[in-house]
Amino acid sequence: MTKDGILLFAHGARDPAWAQPFEATERALRARAQAQGADVALAFLEFMSPTLLEAGAQLAAQGCTQVTVVPLFLGAGGHVRKDLPRLMAEMAEQHPQVQWRLSAAVGETDILIQALSEAAWSLAHPA
Repeated sequence: MTKDGILLFAHGARDPAWAQPFEATERALRARAQAQGADVALAFLEFMSPTLLEAGAQLAAQGCTQVTVVPLFLGAGGHVRKDLPRLMAEMAEQHPQVQWRLSAAVGETDILIQALSEAAWSLAHPA
């Protein structure tokens, strides 16, 4: 039997307030995912915890057998193209019972590009 997990991955910052939109995203996604029997975790590259390796271990310990890592980045820069594959290889080595999959960065999706356009328009032209 398979159990899905979704691992949200954000950059991290020294200012704790920076994480609020990502934490809100995690809460909203968790409510949706739990209805499907999936688990959700949020991880950070630097400055904040948990790290990707810690959050991945948490999902593995919760019995997830398939985990999709979703980069919460507007584009696939060096962190997504270089750091993230290295970290995913490390998770696969530490938790071989889990199938790890990397999705595109959220900023590369049509839905987010449209949402950013709408947000920019509404900020430039307030009602």
